[in-house]
Amino acid sequence: MKNISLNKQSGFTLVEIAIVLVIIGLLLGGVLKGTELIENSKVKKGVNDMNSIAAAYNGYIDRYRAIPGDDGNLATIQARGGSWANVTQAGNRNGILTAAINDTFDGGGEHDNFWQHLKASGFITGEVGSQDTAALPRNAFGGLIGITTGVINGDLGGLKVCLNSVNGKAAMSLDNQMDDGNGATGSFRATLDAGGNAPTPPATTVLAAPYSEAVLYTVCMKI
Repeated sequence: MKNISLNKQSGFTLVEIAIVLVIIGLLLGGVLKGTELIENSKVKKGVNDMNSIAAAYNGYIDRYRAIPGDDGNLATIQARGGSWANVTQAGNRNGILTAAINDTFDGGGEHDNFWQHLKASGFITGEVGSQDTAALPRNAFGGLIGITTGVINGDLGGLKVCLNSVNGKAAMSLDNQMDDGNGATGSFRATLDAGGNAPTPPATTVLAAPYSEAVLYTVCMKI
């Protein structure tokens, strides 16, 4: 009698496949949840940064009876001692902060003065003597934090703190938390940001469309 060997084919059972699919689903869910948590933390930091700078600005005025960035002269403020000795910029103390819209993210005018004075006073942290763009803090979205007194989006004047390189989803969340959710109205405005190495200043034209998650924005909040 001939010996007949039977070759058993091995494979996954339906139960095993179901278990694998459940595990994959849990892993994907964890990754997506982690991504959402990271995005939410960036938005929260953006809110905190803007509110903290507004508080620092008002605190400085209360303490020194002068506007940060416009405070001066240089010898007088350096004589305050401590970190003030490292300040290299001063304003003319005329009660007006010169912060043109095109200089929002390059430190021109009295922009870098503003950041130096807030750092020297201890209201915010950072290297006191930094100048120009290097004086500006970084935001949670990889861009910069700047200020401007220029009119943006058609009609929003006064001093504003701005973040650039903000993705559309985050810009919408920031606006919903801090204002009316409309980038063209209220005290929180958004304009299109081209991205890239050259930070895009706020635009003077009104935002023409609702927020889109596919584009970047420069967002500004009036202090």
